[in-house]
Amino acid sequence: MDQLDTSHVTVELTPWDRVQRARHPQRPHTLDYIFALCEDFVEIHGDRRFGDDAAMVGGMATFGGRTVVVVGHQKGSDTRENMKRNFGMPHPEGYRKAQRLMRHAEKFGLPVLCFVDTPAADPNKESEERGQGNAIAESLYVMTSLRTPIVVTVIGEGGSGGALAISVGDRLLMQENSVYSVASPEATAAILWRDAARAPDAARALKLTAQDLLELAIIDEIIPEPQGGAHADSLAAINLVGERVRAHLDEVCALDLPTLMQRRYAKYRAIGRYEEQQSFLIRP
Repeated sequence: MDQLDTSHVTVELTPWDRVQRARHPQRPHTLDYIFALCEDFVEIHGDRRFGDDAAMVGGMATFGGRTVVVVGHQKGSDTRENMKRNFGMPHPEGYRKAQRLMRHAEKFGLPVLCFVDTPAADPNKESEERGQGNAIAESLYVMTSLRTPIVVTVIGEGGSGGALAISVGDRLLMQENSVYSVASPEATAAILWRDAARAPDAARALKLTAQDLLELAIIDEIIPEPQGGAHADSLAAINLVGERVRAHLDEVCALDLPTLMQRRYAKYRAIGRYEEQQSFLIRP
């Protein structure tokens, strides 16, 4: 019997499937995007307070003919690099380095591009002692009031406050198989059911996919990925991201500063809106 050709069949991915794709070790990381899409990248190190954090990278570059500041989480592609990058989980000095770069962008009128890809901020005791919560809060404050355009793209995992700390912007984009949530599915399952094995159930309940978040009006656009995911064709995935980031950057850079700031404020004030429908009992 001849084997059926199923190459045309589209398989519907579950939220847990998308979590697995977002975590794929061969998925492009922030530096892959920077080196492929930007020219003249000059990386900036250190927070001028404690040290340099390899889990958060950033600097100045030329993108689409503009000088920009780029900031993003950096994971590794193998165990050795992941150890160096702390699996993409920044310490407080990483967030303070990001703030330093963003303030530099504001001072010189440069737009900011952020790439989000972290399971969470570093949870270790040493990071807490150095003010992890405060560093994240400061990042949120800086970004909400930063007087320059900001375009944010989730390129993998967007986990907890570690992701939120660099994802406040004028546009928030997500790749098709990226995820963005208040906590990881494993942590959520452990909290709710005391069973991390129920992570697939938690992934479904968290509404963490790009498709869910677009429907909830939290993100502005879903960027498609090559068939099989971004790791299947990294160059194609990077180029797709570059095209959409450039289009959104052109739009926000065309706005005058008061309009930009007002729209950013309105964007985040609108998140979480809901409507209650009341039913009225009609009596005869």
